[in-house]
Amino acid sequence: MRATVTIRDVARLAEVHPGTVSRALNEQTRTLVNEETAERVLRAAEALGYRPNPIARGLKTNRSYTVGVLIPDMANPLFPPIMRGIEDRLGGAGYTALIVNTDNDAERERSHMDAMRARQVDGFIAATARLDTELLADVAAGGAPMVLVNRSLEDGSLAAVTVDDRQGIRLAVNHVAGLGHQHIGHVGGPQNLSTGHLRYLGFREAMADLGLAAPAEQIAFADAFTEAEGQRACAELLDRARGVTAVVAANDRLAMGCYDALEARGLACPDDVSVTGFNDMPFVDRLHPPLTSVRVPQREIGKMAADLLLSQLRDGSRDARQILLEPTLTVRGSTAPPRG
Repeated sequence: MRATVTIRDVARLAEVHPGTVSRALNEQTRTLVNEETAERVLRAAEALGYRPNPIARGLKTNRSYTVGVLIPDMANPLFPPIMRGIEDRLGGAGYTALIVNTDNDAERERSHMDAMRARQVDGFIAATARLDTELLADVAAGGAPMVLVNRSLEDGSLAAVTVDDRQGIRLAVNHVAGLGHQHIGHVGGPQNLSTGHLRYLGFREAMADLGLAAPAEQIAFADAFTEAEGQRACAELLDRARGVTAVVAANDRLAMGCYDALEARGLACPDDVSVTGFNDMPFVDRLHPPLTSVRVPQREIGKMAADLLLSQLRDGSRDARQILLEPTLTVRGSTAPPRG
């Protein structure tokens, strides 16, 4: 069998000290090495087929170089681009992401957290979106760095990277109001999730700022961010508020459910009712009609969350920085002026 290539082998071929090799091969410390020397080290490592030994590295640094990433729903197209952003940054820093799916279930989330802590992950990135904080507080009290992604805590006690949910809904409301709609409904997300709650608050604020009424019958809440719940909630809204000519949904999957509810009643989008979504997931431009949606910089969210965690791991801080990214609105064929 081929002998394992070590840092010393790379150092001999590159004619540098082994410590220089370590710094040159680590993206976080590469700038400490002369650019020409770093290139020579990289070429030597490539020529020898050198692969870092994470176990040996971990013994020296008392780290596992793994990060636990909790995703609420792997089937949701929102999360793969976020995961790509996270892995882009973690991989470049020599870390591996351990990804688990929680289905937004508290017990499953705790079980995964406990399992990853037993494997001594160095930190966590959590994309779960429930507003309760017991588990997160428990993990933070244990000293593990944590960054929230696509969600935040009301007290701002943990670092988070999110989009401005209220502003995003405001963009959607202002758009359909600008088309002439006055009777605007809202299919809201679960109110125990930060995204659902903040987008509902944004809807109420936007309607009030425009001087438009937003009575309870024009608002229906889904129990989950799914197409089936979007269809159920939209049907409920249409039954209660028959004059609604536009529906602002709290995410794209709920908006897709609204399409189903309208079709079941023989109503056309946007001829009878305009619909907007939130997240601008991949493929919503291929729906019929293509969905007008609030665009979220998904991959950027993942990259910034990983950067925050890596910063905490480097300096040992528990910086609770809150990064709020600006959304934009992508207008497509699902919105149009009301008839008449």
